[in-house]
Amino acid sequence: QVQLVESGGGLVQAGGSLRLSCAASGRTSSNSAMGWFRQAPGKEREFVATISWSGGSTVYADSVKGRLTISRDNAKNTVYLQMNSLKPEDTAVYYCGAGPTVYRLDYWGQGTQVTVSS
Repeated sequence: QVQLVESGGGLVQAGGSLRLSCAASGRTSSNSAMGWFRQAPGKEREFVATISWSGGSTVYADSVKGRLTISRDNAKNTVYLQMNSLKPEDTAVYYCGAGPTVYRLDYWGQGTQVTVSS
């Protein structure tokens, strides 16, 4: 089992920035890829970004490329999502995930709300 705890969400104006954090504990060695999904009101959960254990492999959704950056600190078992140039359409609950590869996340946190006002 892997436990994930997100933090850093909040309310920000369009064009602003936020940094989300996700701390992992438990069986992180076999679930070393981490990433972020999001779910807006009335919509399905959608992929945002993932990162491999080494950080050498990252995958982004086209909608966030150039604005959102995923990174990690393995000494802290923490993954980050730096969000710049935020838009109202980025408003969603952001969920942190962990799994065996950047294409498969099996464990999820409780989510953190991000609201971008226009």
